[in-house]
Amino acid sequence: MGKIRIKQVRSKINRPKDQKKTLIALGLKKMNQVVEHNDTPQILGMVRKISHLVEVEKV
Repeated sequence: MGKIRIKQVRSKINRPKDQKKTLIALGLKKMNQVVEHNDTPQILGMVRKISHLVEVEKV
């Protein structure tokens, strides 16, 4: 199990509430903020849900 680095690149303004909550659950509160998580199936599912708002890179 590796790590992934997630960076928010698009705004959460005018997005559905579930997408906003997913960003917060991942620890992303501001634009261009970067967080690292293990690449578990749960985290990858969250990232897939908001893939149009974030950039992902393997660490």
